[in-house]
Amino acid sequence: MSQHYDYTLAELMINAAAEAWRGDGEILASGIGVIPRLGASLAKLTHTPELLMTDSEAFLVEEPVPLGARGDFEPRYSGYMGFERVFECVWGGRRHVMIGPTQIDRFGQTNLSVIGSYDKPKAAMLGVRGLPGNSINHKSSMLVPNHSPRTFVAGEVDMVSGVGYNPARWGAGMKADFVDLRRIITDLCVMDFGGPEHAVRVISLHPGVSFEQVQAATGFPLLALENLGETRGPGADALAIIRRLDPHNLRAAQIKGNPPANRAEL
Repeated sequence: MSQHYDYTLAELMINAAAEAWRGDGEILASGIGVIPRLGASLAKLTHTPELLMTDSEAFLVEEPVPLGARGDFEPRYSGYMGFERVFECVWGGRRHVMIGPTQIDRFGQTNLSVIGSYDKPKAAMLGVRGLPGNSINHKSSMLVPNHSPRTFVAGEVDMVSGVGYNPARWGAGMKADFVDLRRIITDLCVMDFGGPEHAVRVISLHPGVSFEQVQAATGFPLLALENLGETRGPGADALAIIRRLDPHNLRAAQIKGNPPANRAEL
């Protein structure tokens, strides 16, 4: 009989996302999207209180701002955080962002621009946006709500929007010292770049998921952490924080069907 967990897969992923910022200290934590934003907020309110947060507009806040309509909540602002100051953090490496790329390859290169040929794409997305500056200057993590070979592609991504650890892309004299890819949170597992030469490595499996399932959903070979264990879920205090910061339950729409944390229950 499979074990029951009193939280959803989205809530498990939020807790796993929060771990990406553990111990980062006084840097700007930027979670792009519902799960990453709640993860960064949870990190600040639990294990890494030094993190700086914005209201996702133009101000630094003393405490994370709830998602959606705020009702009676009044943010406590501590300073202006316009684009100029954000870029100061980016260029100086004082930021850790979690993004949701369309494609990721074995080198950690990411694509947010086009599917197919750049000249005649099958689909066009957002463009490279801030990925080049982010990925070359400061810590970056990733969130993938649907782990599949369409996201984790064989070969290179169709367009390199965010840099990675591909030596063929780094010519003589190019400075890659500050590339720092941290974690990938998916609906199946948590991964990092801790293998030899930054190879992608599975560091925990979500409840009811096997390494073989993760490998079958990935277009390139994966390594596994020795003594591979289960992704740690949120305790009662963390769940209370998540639910307070997301009073409209926007997290429920982030994973199709809002499934339970334990895949064996599906």
